[in-house]
Amino acid sequence: MKKLKTVLLIVLALVVVLSLGSCFVVTNANEYTVIRQFGKVVSIRDTAGVSFKLPLLQDAQKLPNTVLLYDLPVSDVITKDKKTMVADSFVLWRIEDPQKFIQTLNSSVSNAESRLSSLVYNAMKNTISGLDQTEVISGRDGELAAAIRAGVTGLEQYGIELIAVETKRLDLPDDNKEAVYQRMISERGNIAAGHTAEGESEARKIRSETDKEVQIMLSEARADAETLVAEGEAEYMRILSEAYADRDKAEFYSFVRSLDAARESLTGDDNTLFLTPDSPLAQIFYGN
Repeated sequence: MKKLKTVLLIVLALVVVLSLGSCFVVTNANEYTVIRQFGKVVSIRDTAGVSFKLPLLQDAQKLPNTVLLYDLPVSDVITKDKKTMVADSFVLWRIEDPQKFIQTLNSSVSNAESRLSSLVYNAMKNTISGLDQTEVISGRDGELAAAIRAGVTGLEQYGIELIAVETKRLDLPDDNKEAVYQRMISERGNIAAGHTAEGESEARKIRSETDKEVQIMLSEARADAETLVAEGEAEYMRILSEAYADRDKAEFYSFVRSLDAARESLTGDDNTLFLTPDSPLAQIFYGN
């Protein structure tokens, strides 16, 4: 009997220890703890730490409380100009409302990923179907992803927050990739040739206008020069007229002109100037 009591005490102690151990739940910073009682959710704990639950009557379930990544299946999409492209994308998401998540998706991350795959693919298909292939390619710097993200609706009812939709690869099928690239190169070449032709036409226009302006400026400059020359000659004639009007000034002017003529004729080395007696310069030297 004594041994039986000892065994019973040991078993009772183990039950008490196990019961006490099942009374406490540890919630980590990156998870939700869902407390159920007879299958019904009675509490959702999102604060990190240790909390209490009723042993045996209540059980705890964990849900991720962090950003999750889901890699969507590779799929074909068709552009507005009826070109097929291959899309390989992924989404970043998190559980925002655990209560709705549990009620609508039965606490299943795989169910959530299935809904995400369907909604994101529909948004991607609708967005790309409204764009030409060139617009899709040029929008891969973020505009396309933003448009697809804006097209995903209805996730609130599942308690899901969609953080981002990113495209790893959005390319042409291998069987027609080279042909499409060549067509795009040809189109870009035609556009470049058109820009070059426009530039050359504008350059010719500018050169023609510049040449016209230069000719006008030269004509105006020549006219101004001729006016100044005419004014100078008129002033010169006026000065001469005044000089010859006075006898003393006329004789002095003749003297200066004769000296200038003599100087011009005596340039160089070993020159001799011969003057006739009736030369104005000779008359100056002779004192006549």
